[in-house]
Amino acid sequence: MRVKYNVQITPAAERDVEEIWIYIADDSPENANAFIIGVEEQITTLEQLPERCPLIPENEQLGTAYRQLLYGAYRTIFRIAGKTVYILRIIHSSRLLDSSCFED
Repeated sequence: MRVKYNVQITPAAERDVEEIWIYIADDSPENANAFIIGVEEQITTLEQLPERCPLIPENEQLGTAYRQLLYGAYRTIFRIAGKTVYILRIIHSSRLLDSSCFED
């Protein structure tokens, strides 16, 4: 039997979702809603086997063990701690991460 992970979304990731929605909704609120629903559905899949997702390339520079889940042109950055998956950021894939991305 597979272990089910608890998925927690950080305030920074929640702000990212709001900003993405606003950006897409400027052209089409319907597309913005559909995109966010897709991201949320994909995040839900992290309840099972989050280790299936690759480590981010910036880990060596950041000294972290973060993973990513791709959806369209966006990366959901997360870490696994015990049986909890913490969604840290949801950013455009062209954006490189640095430590300032995780400051609140």
